[in-house]
Amino acid sequence: MADASAARNNKPGWSTLLRALRSPKSGYMLLFGFAQGLPPALFLGTLYAWLSEAEVDLETMGVFSLVGLAYAFQFLWSPLLDKVDIPVLRRLGKRKQWMAPMQLVIGIALVVMSTLDPRSALAWFSLLAAIGAFASATQDIAINAWRIDVADEVATIDILSTITQMGFRLASLVGGAIGLIMADRYGWPFVYVMFGGFMLAIGFAALFAPDAHVTEDRAANAASNRDEVAELYAEGEVSPRIRNRALLAVGALWAWAIVTVVVFMVRSMTESPETRPDVALFTTAYGPLIVLATIVLPAFIAAWVVKQQRAGLNVVSAAEAGERCEVTFADHLYRALVLPLVEFVSRMGWSLVLVLALVLTYRITDSVWGVFAYPFYLKELGYTGEDVAFASKILGIFAVLIGLALGGWLITVFGRMFMLTLGAIIAAATNLLYANLAVGGAAMQAASDAIGFTWLVDTTAHGLAPLFFVAAPPSPGLARLAFTIFWENLAIGIAGAAYIAWLSSIVAKRYAAVQFALLSSLTLLIGTLGRGALGQMIEVRGYYYVFILTTLIGGIAVVLCVVEWVRQVRSGRGENAPPPELEI
Repeated sequence: MADASAARNNKPGWSTLLRALRSPKSGYMLLFGFAQGLPPALFLGTLYAWLSEAEVDLETMGVFSLVGLAYAFQFLWSPLLDKVDIPVLRRLGKRKQWMAPMQLVIGIALVVMSTLDPRSALAWFSLLAAIGAFASATQDIAINAWRIDVADEVATIDILSTITQMGFRLASLVGGAIGLIMADRYGWPFVYVMFGGFMLAIGFAALFAPDAHVTEDRAANAASNRDEVAELYAEGEVSPRIRNRALLAVGALWAWAIVTVVVFMVRSMTESPETRPDVALFTTAYGPLIVLATIVLPAFIAAWVVKQQRAGLNVVSAAEAGERCEVTFADHLYRALVLPLVEFVSRMGWSLVLVLALVLTYRITDSVWGVFAYPFYLKELGYTGEDVAFASKILGIFAVLIGLALGGWLITVFGRMFMLTLGAIIAAATNLLYANLAVGGAAMQAASDAIGFTWLVDTTAHGLAPLFFVAAPPSPGLARLAFTIFWENLAIGIAGAAYIAWLSSIVAKRYAAVQFALLSSLTLLIGTLGRGALGQMIEVRGYYYVFILTTLIGGIAVVLCVVEWVRQVRSGRGENAPPPELEI
């Protein structure tokens, strides 16, 4: 009888999903996902509308885009969150000691911005936006690690990953489209003080969330540090000489990356518009080099360390084991910078190449052409800004939310790897919908008419016209655009739920902040590198061929998903296995 009851409790599908949703961790995850999505919408999107209304020139607004670098290069300070405890706040928990203060800083920055006039206090505006973006990127690191830390057999990593994406998308809708509507009615100060209040409330609620424990007892913390250092001097571990060489090489690479970013930021903020470096050029030219210096080359160095250890070369002997237990600065740096990569390489082996290839290609179908979306909608197809706002920002966001909910449920039924593979297939296939749209969209219009989508869009669009369509009524061909965007965003939601769940499952709990930040930074790398060539291809061949190409490139991700699926089956990891170190 007990076995039958346990079987019912473990049955996949709605019962698993409902049990997870009843967990307090799921509620906090929704709040934290919302906290992740709201600041980018306010600091990188909606803020430009406010600056435009204040008649701030485009050159100056370009400087504000620099705050986005905090998100692009957040992995540069991710080691701090794994190894550094904040005095006094450490009693909150390993992740909460970073999350809650950062959320409060974001809230305060938004509230203070609401009291300023962009025209007369632009310097303070830019400073507050930079502080808010840095705090937002820091809380992202902590929240991603928190999700991995607290996942259990009820609130699984798959469900929590889906919920955080849903919170993020909801925040994008609230901070974007709804924020613009409220600003038009009540003014920008009201919008920013309201959203600042949201962030302050979330920061206060975070104080009560469960978390990995960090004791306030200094003696206990010192003993814990000694234990971790003692592991480095255990028999069979690489010798201090090898560790110091690896640390020197990795440290030099990371130092170069950090100095490069800091110098660029200082120049951009202090130099005149004529000599100010170009943000897009810096991201395209130096972004890949920074990733190479902080991820790719350190991975090779970590592989060299692992090879030394496995070959028994330059390792701590039995006589030397345990001789040294004091905490040194070099030990701290090695544990923060090198050890997360050494653990990853040691655990994954050559499979790490497969993992990195999948990370680089999985989101390429939507990321590589994303910057050309609005030129495609507005210039190529001739839609109005109101049409695009309705189809992309309203229906599109709801489609993503539906996709995330559907993807989260399907993961409990079919498993993580099945859904990861299916997500790659449908994400690639939806590019064919855009290919048809590029040559007139006859098939999209016919399909939209056949299922009643055209009637729904026309009815909804005209019903919402007083809210969203201020310059012109909806265009006659809006249905086929909305139809295409709806199905693409639905696919993005399904694929996103599976991808974040898989990414969270392959990092080690002990090094979650560093490993997840490093892997997530690679996700859009190929898209960034390929946009220049893609722009040239659009000019020469047109959008139709671009969508066919992105579909074919998406097929590479499908193949890699299948190979990764086979690898996990052969390695003995279950279909919904938790992250390493959660398995007891």
